[in-house]
Amino acid sequence: MKNKSEKGAKQVPAHLILLAGALGVVSACTASAAELEVGMGRCVITPQHSQWLAGYAGRNAPSDGAIHDLYAKAMVIRDESGDLAAIVTTDLLGISADLSRRTAELAKERFGIPRERLIFTASHTHSGPVIHDRLQSIYPLDEEQRRVVTEYTEALPGHFLEAIQEGVDTLEPGLLKWGIGQARFAVNRREYTPDGVINRKNPIGPVDHDVPVLAACDPEGKVRGVLFGYACHNTTLCIQQFCGDYAGFAQAAIEERMPGTMALFTEGCGGDQNPLPRRKMELCRQYGQELGEAVVSVLKAEMSPVTGPIRAVYQEAPLQLGEPPSREELEKQATSENVYVKKRAQNLLASLDEKGALDTTYPYPIQLWQFSDTLQMTVLAGEVVVDYALLLKHLFGREKQYIIAYANDLCGYIPSLRVLREGGYEGADAMLYYGFYGPWAGNVEETILSAVEELARSQ
Repeated sequence: MKNKSEKGAKQVPAHLILLAGALGVVSACTASAAELEVGMGRCVITPQHSQWLAGYAGRNAPSDGAIHDLYAKAMVIRDESGDLAAIVTTDLLGISADLSRRTAELAKERFGIPRERLIFTASHTHSGPVIHDRLQSIYPLDEEQRRVVTEYTEALPGHFLEAIQEGVDTLEPGLLKWGIGQARFAVNRREYTPDGVINRKNPIGPVDHDVPVLAACDPEGKVRGVLFGYACHNTTLCIQQFCGDYAGFAQAAIEERMPGTMALFTEGCGGDQNPLPRRKMELCRQYGQELGEAVVSVLKAEMSPVTGPIRAVYQEAPLQLGEPPSREELEKQATSENVYVKKRAQNLLASLDEKGALDTTYPYPIQLWQFSDTLQMTVLAGEVVVDYALLLKHLFGREKQYIIAYANDLCGYIPSLRVLREGGYEGADAMLYYGFYGPWAGNVEETILSAVEELARSQ
């Protein structure tokens, strides 16, 4: 999310590099592997009424139509244990902790899926609707728009369950296959200047151009569904129409090239990555086409089998904040002419009155799915910067690591130690819009990576 202003990895194995040629799309799934059951489902979540658009604080009017529909999609897997697991992808800015929790409770009741076997993700499109989350207070909503947002948010769990239900209803024996492609339009946006870090363009900054691809195939090798990701903000556009941004166009491109296949997008560690250049519809379509072609090229190549059973774990690690402000400091901020500083101070004062003290930690969701020893999905909450993807691939091996961010809770920017020390928008400034009183403590990176390692190695 933005305010109103604006490689060290190992060489890609040859069989995973994007290949041109005449190989059929079904060839990726013809090798033998242990069978699972996989089902796919979707539900349109495009608002039926004009609604405020999320992501940019500077908008001054609600939506005016749609470029294309927004979706919630689900890939449902039943492994050898007989247990279900589901990943839900959405064309939304983010999923709040409350929305994840409420939907997980309903999914457990209806389908028997435990929390650790449910993943809720968002594409982080900045052309999606505002929902109830930590960012809602930054938008200038009137009473009518607050009502619209409330009604839309309350309907989302039902839409997510509808997508899961279709996935359950379409479960069929199948295979999972894994590969990695490349797309190069993501650019590090943390530019170093004499006055500090600004959001513009850093051509030498770290990036993650990997495109992870998980294909679900029937026993004959036909691709039924493809889960893919990319580490880059969905901020090509700044318009007044609903749109999935480049990720929406990429999904559409894949489904057009491969009739009968459902494409699902997951956002990677793109907190400090932008599609550059941007702000033109033709660029958005171009990036979507490039990403879609990267996925299709992986599907044409030989892919690695992914086998179960799925070992799933979920934990909320306590992320520490810095030293909290005094009541006097908050009361002074509550009179600020900066509307965002003022709103945050008012909210923190209300919390202080209610609880007697400010929260100094935040329960940060971390989730892992391990498919036997063939693939690990590492799932992180918030706007995670790219350093985490590079560090995790170094720790666990790039060839077996599918990293997902913006999942389960849009709780704020998650800086690495480097970014935290450098400051700037991702390191400190964005905390204002998420309602936190200050930056994370200096152990934020250590806390997250240690928790991931512990979960990965626990029995």
